[in-house]
Amino acid sequence: MGGGQPEHEPVSDGLVLGDETAEIARVVVEAAPGVEKIPAAERVYAYVKAAILDRVYPGGELLTEGELATAVGVSRTPVREALLRLEESGLVKLYPKKGALVLPVLPQEIEDVLEARELIETHAAGKVWPRRKQLIETLTRRVDELRAHREAGDAKSFLEVDRAFHEAIVDAAGNQILAKLYNSLRDRQVRMGVPGIEMQPARMDRSIAEHQELIEALGGNSVKRFRELVVAHINSAAADLRGTR
Repeated sequence: MGGGQPEHEPVSDGLVLGDETAEIARVVVEAAPGVEKIPAAERVYAYVKAAILDRVYPGGELLTEGELATAVGVSRTPVREALLRLEESGLVKLYPKKGALVLPVLPQEIEDVLEARELIETHAAGKVWPRRKQLIETLTRRVDELRAHREAGDAKSFLEVDRAFHEAIVDAAGNQILAKLYNSLRDRQVRMGVPGIEMQPARMDRSIAEHQELIEALGGNSVKRFRELVVAHINSAAADLRGTR
């Protein structure tokens, strides 16, 4: 695969996936060692998607069906199925008889994702407002987890909880189509580099403070204030993604 074999064990010998994965990757991890019970195409999809999100397979890497089949311990048919799904997700581009090219992250994609995030999250902020008090307990637990991971210096777990915090708000808005779209946006943001670097303590502290502000706004009486803080938080993430801090 261009740069040689991936630096982790095959799925069939004890699954080792990256920490920044989609839900299906978590399912596979939780199913081990009974991973063979998961359909082969799902196993390939989880394996490749996790490797792309963790940048084990960076943008520009050409993946071949044969190498992936060997890595996961399956035939080529489920590999093809998985690659088609990954192409639909915008992570790879298929080239007949050659393989799948891992698509690099382009500057325009960063801007597109940030714009879409703002649209979805500000919409969700308005939709959840009438039932916001039910959210406060869930989000408070998430911030407690953020603080624990900050104390432990566990950047990857910190980022997973950050993701769960925002997903809880979007999910509570009740639109499953938007929730699914939002999840795909967060996957794209993972690839953009923020979770791939070791977070600075000051950045963790700033993030915790911003999340706490969001919770306090939910406990207040101004939906305008809450929406403004949502936008400010996204702009803060945008500065990190653009490398302007």
